[in-house]
Amino acid sequence: MESKNIKKTFCKYVSLNVLGMMGISCYILADTFFVARGIGSNGLAALNLAIPIYSFIYGVGLMIGMGGATRFSISKSKTVFTQSLYFILILSGVFFATGLLLSDRLASLLGTNATTHQMTSTYLKVVLCFSPAFMLNSLITCFIRNDGNPRLAMIAMLLGSFSNIILDYVFIFIFGMGMFGAAVATGIAPAISLTVLSTHMVKKKNSFHLVRSKPALWVFCDVSSLGVYSLVTELSSGIVMIIFNSIILGLAGNLGVAAYGIIANIALVILSIFTGIAQGMQPIISRNYGVGRHGNIREVLKYGIVVTCAFAVLIYIISFTFAEPIVSIFNKEQDLRLSGMAIEGLRIYFTAFLFIGINILLATYFGSVDEPKNAFVISILRGFIVTIPLVFILSEFLGMTGVWIAVPFAELIVSVFSVGMLTQKKLTPVAKS
Repeated sequence: MESKNIKKTFCKYVSLNVLGMMGISCYILADTFFVARGIGSNGLAALNLAIPIYSFIYGVGLMIGMGGATRFSISKSKTVFTQSLYFILILSGVFFATGLLLSDRLASLLGTNATTHQMTSTYLKVVLCFSPAFMLNSLITCFIRNDGNPRLAMIAMLLGSFSNIILDYVFIFIFGMGMFGAAVATGIAPAISLTVLSTHMVKKKNSFHLVRSKPALWVFCDVSSLGVYSLVTELSSGIVMIIFNSIILGLAGNLGVAAYGIIANIALVILSIFTGIAQGMQPIISRNYGVGRHGNIREVLKYGIVVTCAFAVLIYIISFTFAEPIVSIFNKEQDLRLSGMAIEGLRIYFTAFLFIGINILLATYFGSVDEPKNAFVISILRGFIVTIPLVFILSEFLGMTGVWIAVPFAELIVSVFSVGMLTQKKLTPVAKS
């Protein structure tokens, strides 16, 4: 990958991956829209209570996928893919069993009440049973992207997303399957993506293969350490959602949870843009890191920061200007209280995206250059250590406004640490032999 082509490569990988990640994020946004329209605010609240478990499933798959693909790009080890596949199958089996046996109890632990419990339990059972498809999709997508085929990864993600939208409509509105239909539509989507991704293997375009080897714990630890920042990001998103739901239930009841559900699910799509930029950079950075081309790494990082900041500013302008019509899309009953809470929350909460984008970008950067410790620190700070105490403190004094302010304030604090770590590294990662 020559320096003169680095800008073109960056544009190709990032643009394709942003489109693909937006497709994945639309899995849940489509559910949010159709559940809001077809079931109402109680269904929306139930969905919001279940989403953290989806985030955890996706996060575990992404941890192994990103970690394994990063190690593959750096070292070209022949066993990494096989080992990563072992771990995906083992962990997804645990999730599958949980869905069959414990979904009802899990729904109770997530804070459901009489109006939301059954819908939440139903959604959890189906999504957990489809966890092998979700996790395999993350693994194969990451490896194919790192194997020089970001276009196929993007096509697969988009087709999965479009199928989810169509199936949501069919199952909820035509067949009247309610929350069960929404969950089944979401579960089928990654299976469709995997079908598309399989063409990379069938046509023998892949440089990663299954090899005979036994599961090795040290490989799991290595892969997990490189990808753990992805898990922490998704896991913290789910846990923060649970905590926000609990606090909001006490402050504003199910209506407040529904308002937060609108904001959080729109935010998932916007976050996918920044995640797409970061993950699009990862194969380029890891490949150049593996061969010691430090100049290319600095160039790619510079492009990533500029694009991230530009998107953040544009998104906030659009969301602030069109907050009311955006919220009304998800407000079937046109409830004025729901609308008021969601509009206020959107305009405050979305100020966080500039800092979120920088933090996601730098966490991925550090993971891509074999600095998992720094990537983990950024992720754990923004996910747990800073955000959770802030939401408790600010909500106590400022009510719902404090809830909305907590995330922007936390991400700002973490971005100061992130940039500080980057400055100390002086953008000169050392390639390993």
